[in-house]
Amino acid sequence: MKTKKKLLFIVNPISGSAHKESFPAFVDRVLDKSSYDYQIKYTERPKHASEISSEAVAAKTDVVVAVGGDGTINEVARCLINTETHLGIIPSGSGNGLARHLGIPLNYEGALRLINKGISSKIDTATINNHVFVSIAGVGFDALVARLFAQDPNRGFFTYFKIVAARFQSYKPKSYTITLDNEEAFECRALFIALANSNQFGYNTTIAPEAKLNDGLLDVCIVEKPPIFEMPLIINLLLLKRIHKSKFVKVYKASKITIERKKNRVINLDGEPLKIKKNLDIRVNPLSLNVLIPKTYEKEN
Repeated sequence: MKTKKKLLFIVNPISGSAHKESFPAFVDRVLDKSSYDYQIKYTERPKHASEISSEAVAAKTDVVVAVGGDGTINEVARCLINTETHLGIIPSGSGNGLARHLGIPLNYEGALRLINKGISSKIDTATINNHVFVSIAGVGFDALVARLFAQDPNRGFFTYFKIVAARFQSYKPKSYTITLDNEEAFECRALFIALANSNQFGYNTTIAPEAKLNDGLLDVCIVEKPPIFEMPLIINLLLLKRIHKSKFVKVYKASKITIERKKNRVINLDGEPLKIKKNLDIRVNPLSLNVLIPKTYEKEN
């Protein structure tokens, strides 16, 4: 008789627009209970997912599954880094950027069947001033959008698009000084700078088409502000995974990045806003997180 693995679902009941009431019934019907003994816990406040995850690691739980969006995944994953506990993902947030990059089904049944298969790969994580991110961090306009999105009671792509459309014209690009892997610093003015471990923000808007989660590098995407009449083309390039071909975008790869800003401002940390000091130190932590995904990431990428 095989030993069952310990599995914990951490459900963010307010992420995205998916109804979580049906989730326990899906688990009972779909999860392979001959392989897993499981529990379901619900978050009750910000950072609660991290508290629950830390307790799960201490209890030697084999798999902790984040049921929510990229912010929930971040809260769970930061506690699993460099441990034997694996991360599972049931995407039920708004953009679901990391899940889309990894090819995880965007429905309960498909994602649960993936967990049943138990295929695991190691991926990189990164930090920005010691704050962990798994998918994407950024400064500038995307951080402003993340802050306004977090404040809006409505979720979904329309809310995201509404914020971008309302603020794009008036937003003034900021000045940055950037150093990549200890090379000579350079200055730029940018609409935003994305630090991409995965390839997209969510909603299939792909900012770093060539980003890989296991290469020990971040794609540093420096985006200039295009004229308003260029925006339809920019949007198409984002959706077609060709934004790196735009004359307004430059992409570099590095494992250590510093960004100097004029002021302390909000950053985007896996879709969540966070205000930190103006000078940013970004580092990659290679192959530091075990994740359950559809296929072995090393072979596919």
